[in-house]
Amino acid sequence: MTGSIQTEMENLLTKAFSPKHLEVVNDSARHHGHAGDDGSGESHFSIVIESDAFTGKGRLDRQRMINAALGDIPGQRVHALAIRALAPGEVD
Repeated sequence: MTGSIQTEMENLLTKAFSPKHLEVVNDSARHHGHAGDDGSGESHFSIVIESDAFTGKGRLDRQRMINAALGDIPGQRVHALAIRALAPGEVD
């Protein structure tokens, strides 16, 4: 896929989960010079996602679902990924 990793993640998550709410935030600038900063400007991200797909699932299952949807991005193309995955109506 061409374009930014952020856009790629947004597209993959939208396709997989049809979220009611989705935020993918590039936090890389806050980690400049830290471990995992590869200089690309796309090494650290935060995700907040709300989807019906997470109803009845625990936190670990939700994170596994997101990592599976993102393929090789977590851990290979992105150093750090913070995830908040919610079912509709949940407040964390």
